[in-house]
Amino acid sequence: MLLRTILAATTVVTALLVPATAAQAGPHRATTSAATTTSAATAGTAAGTEAIAAAGANPVIVVGGLIGVSIAYEPIAARLRADGFRVSIYQLPGLGFGDIRESARALAAYVDQVRAATGAAKVDLVTHSEGGLVSRWYVKFLGGVDKVDHYLSLGSPQQGTYAANILKFVGLGSCAGIVACQQMSIGSDLLTALNGGDDTPGSVRWTTVRTWQDELVWPIDNAGLADGATNVLIQSWCPLRLVGHLSLILDGTTYSVVRQALTDAAIRPNCFAL
Repeated sequence: MLLRTILAATTVVTALLVPATAAQAGPHRATTSAATTTSAATAGTAAGTEAIAAAGANPVIVVGGLIGVSIAYEPIAARLRADGFRVSIYQLPGLGFGDIRESARALAAYVDQVRAATGAAKVDLVTHSEGGLVSRWYVKFLGGVDKVDHYLSLGSPQQGTYAANILKFVGLGSCAGIVACQQMSIGSDLLTALNGGDDTPGSVRWTTVRTWQDELVWPIDNAGLADGATNVLIQSWCPLRLVGHLSLILDGTTYSVVRQALTDAAIRPNCFAL
């Protein structure tokens, strides 16, 4: 019986694989690279302006998704550090298998730790996949609306995903007992509560990023938010850009959106960014 449970859970987790991270990174400062495509001079000016803005910016917490290794979010954290941001990486407790609401409570405590350590009144959240739902629950229901300035989600199933519905069906009706999988299925009680009322409460600046090649968020428009959020579809700007669910945290074009959103710059994805 135990072996069957382990095998079932492994199957579900493999299908929903979304890397998460455990390491916390300290603040670093460096100059930024060009982020626009108009010309070398214009790109340099824009990137320099964003770097200056980053120097006085809020601490950034990169919130990971369901399962993965601690190093998975280091590439995007390194980009942020190079642009002058103070960055830490937050791994969901229990690798994100458990109740999203409990993960949000743990995130709330972590945000308070970062604020106390840095002296900052607010933080910015850069989230991936399940981490976007955890962070939204924190903002909407656990007081985060007064402690978060910018919220960005990369490939988060804000309205749920049929991938979870399918796994819920084949996983003995319960995603093999993985609570977070159940909660990310379209029509779940958690998503009904989370998406009831205002999608974007408070003065938080909300940005979502999605991609046509997302293997895990179906339909892809379920990765967006209503009520005034800035929703960016990578291929609307860069039709030939191929970006999957996992590569959202590695992709240069996606990162150009992250940097622009954090510095309140106009959103103009750099289609040629590495």
